Amino acid sequence: MIFVNSPGNPTGWVMPSEQQEELLEYCRQKGLWLVADEVYARIVYGMPYAPSFLEHAKPNDRLIVINSFSKPWAMTGWRLGWLTTPSHLGERLEILNEFNVAGASTFVQRAGITALRDGEDFISEQVARYEAARDYVYERLVHHSKMRVACPKGAFYAFFAIEGIEDDLAFCQNLVRTSKVGLVPGSAFGAEQEGWLRLCFASKIDTLDHALTRLESAISD
Repeated sequence: MIFVNSPGNPTGWVMPSEQQEELLEYCRQKGLWLVADEVYARIVYGMPYAPSFLEHAKPNDRLIVINSFSKPWAMTGWRLGWLTTPSHLGERLEILNEFNVAGASTFVQRAGITALRDGEDFISEQVARYEAARDYVYERLVHHSKMRVACPKGAFYAFFAIEGIEDDLAFCQNLVRTSKVGLVPGSAFGAEQEGWLRLCFASKIDTLDHALTRLESAISD
């Protein structure tokens, strides 16, 4: 089984359509299941939506695509989403869902219907705001002599490294204690991300300005 998260958290990486097609064909040849987490598919920059494995899928593909209302419609915590799967998995997944969460409450389901029916303008406004915030944060980070960062193509996170920081967890704990700035240590996403940091830029520019100023001050002390 292969898992793919695109657009990705924490890096904002977006898998190109050509690579998706190649990977799906590889899974067909090897008889592998492919699970694609596409919950950030609508939060991308320079394109209306991220490439999806569904664009290349065939009826009998061993493909499960995960999506959610949490990110595009800011319904985090409502625990409402959907899976696109081969039809024969439907009954099994329904049983699994019933034993885990029983079901979504009525008002949450109605909110999901409203989001799908009337929520496109909301997504456009949110993505425009995120893009402005991304550009601001990226410019601040990329021009700092001690920082390394790539410009994210999707989601709302900047993933960066600071020269001289090895214990990212200790750094984050100290930063939130002394500067009131919350970052996520890269090691939370796997040992290979040790030393990196994740900043969520889904906030107002003024707030991000204050946070980055405090971060810059902390690493210059």
